[in-house]
Amino acid sequence: MNYPSIPPIDTVAAQKAAARQNNLTKPAKSLGRLEEISIKLAGMKADPLPRVDRKAVIVMAADHGVALEGVSAYPAEVTPQMVLNFLHGGAAINVLARQAGAM
Repeated sequence: MNYPSIPPIDTVAAQKAAARQNNLTKPAKSLGRLEEISIKLAGMKADPLPRVDRKAVIVMAADHGVALEGVSAYPAEVTPQMVLNFLHGGAAINVLARQAGAM
């Protein structure tokens, strides 16, 4: 297979994206990793204001025994109920996905 090469990070675009983050009306670094990701994406796409046309949200759920250890905020019976809510579009992640156009 012949894959296209990955271009180097555009440091100028990343620097412009970082400068933009610092000029937004919000406390510095208040968006945490989201700010870091947006700056890296700007460098990858060589665009200080990159667009992402194809989006996806991946939600995972499992009965992994954490509830049995007493460290979960909810009993194990809640997991299937939450998954059904995800599947029917009624959870907060569904709202965020719709807002982002990631269906």
